[in-house]
Amino acid sequence: MPAHPPALPPVRLASEAELARDALATPLLGRAVRLARWAGPATRVGAGGELLDAQLPEAAEALGLPAGDEGEAQASEAWRVAVDTGLVTVEDPVENEGGEESPGTAEAGPELALITGGSPQDVVGVWEAALETVLADAAVPDLEGLAEALEAGEEFDLDTLGWDREGEEDLLDEALTNLYILTLTAGAEAGTPVPLPALAATMVASDEPVGEPSDEVLEFVSDTMMRLDDYFRALEPIGLVEFWPVDEELMADAEEEPGAPGPEEDISRYGMVRLTPLGRHALRLRLSEAGYETPVVGELAGKGADALLDGICDYPPQAVRDELAAWLSGREAALAARDLLAAARGTDEGGPLRRLRCQEALSLVGPEAEGALREVLDDPELGGLARVWLAERGAADVPPPAQELVFWLTVDTIAAQLAAEGNSEELRALVEGLAGQHSGFFEAAWRVDHPATADVLEAMGRLHPDRKVAKDARKAAFKARSRHGA
Repeated sequence: MPAHPPALPPVRLASEAELARDALATPLLGRAVRLARWAGPATRVGAGGELLDAQLPEAAEALGLPAGDEGEAQASEAWRVAVDTGLVTVEDPVENEGGEESPGTAEAGPELALITGGSPQDVVGVWEAALETVLADAAVPDLEGLAEALEAGEEFDLDTLGWDREGEEDLLDEALTNLYILTLTAGAEAGTPVPLPALAATMVASDEPVGEPSDEVLEFVSDTMMRLDDYFRALEPIGLVEFWPVDEELMADAEEEPGAPGPEEDISRYGMVRLTPLGRHALRLRLSEAGYETPVVGELAGKGADALLDGICDYPPQAVRDELAAWLSGREAALAARDLLAAARGTDEGGPLRRLRCQEALSLVGPEAEGALREVLDDPELGGLARVWLAERGAADVPPPAQELVFWLTVDTIAAQLAAEGNSEELRALVEGLAGQHSGFFEAAWRVDHPATADVLEAMGRLHPDRKVAKDARKAAFKARSRHGA
């Protein structure tokens, strides 16, 4: 984890009632609950609380699982979750007078009552405990490989298996953190799964220049994809993710792992993963405990307009809209507009982006806010956006802006876009349009009394594809800096 973890994108969380419902519907917790109800005087356990081998077939049958090794393995996993979460209480084996050890016993534990009689928060708490067990198990080595090694007469040596517990746990943590970030920044929260190759690529630690990846990087991505495939197969039954595994045909060659997909290939064949609402809740909680800032959509609804505009400055577009809608809900339009306009003022570096967010918020209020917008028509910082709002609604008697105000608003808008999106294609198109529509734009723009004028003109010089126009922009930026003595 970095020394100063960055603020993560805001997450939209389901209600506790919805999370509790989803938790009870997860296959693994559901099996653990059924085994807790099944446990009784005849249940026998070993020294670690595990079901004795002789009881596994009966446990699998109680769960409706198929007979055989697979069903018994799933029953054993569910029992371990039941014990770890307190759904089952075990009594360790005891040694009798003859020196023989009697099996331990098990019965329903105190947490079982929370499943039916507890609050949604109680149910989610039991699920969170179950998740910790599953996460710990997901980082263990391949048990089939271990069994093969023992059958071959090899010693029990984890180094021989190439297993590094700390390394595996770190890799799993990194994968889950990156999945959380991708989910909240790439639209996956709305339902789009994340391809495993894309997730694996975020975990490449390389100083190579951007371009064609090296064979070493491709090998790392391929290897990481297969490890992610194992992780998410283990995590799906507890409901952390929905998972579409790597197509088995891609793994038909036992000597070679699948490489990165080609440009024309169906990327879904390489595995896809999507965080569930439970997954978003759990990962946010884990990352918050690790020191990350983990904002939640809607948490600014009860705060003032200044906290709102500052808080959403770096939010992605959908989160901005959701947060603004939540803040405006229940507020009287005219009062909300006045608060937003007052909070948008300022000549500091964050001022342009605050005004952009203010403009986005005002686009959601109705015509009853018109009076508040007319009150700031003469304001040098707010008059421009007020005119835009009024014009878009067809308001009458809106005084035309002075040329100085038009140029000030233009600089302010570009400065806000730079802060929000950087050198985006949309901003590039805006820059080209401005320079093309106004032949004397730069000669007038460098005189604009705005703290971001020079920075905006320099950005226009970077973004405009025409060399002559770009040179004019840079000259204007130099004049603007000289004018302000910078």
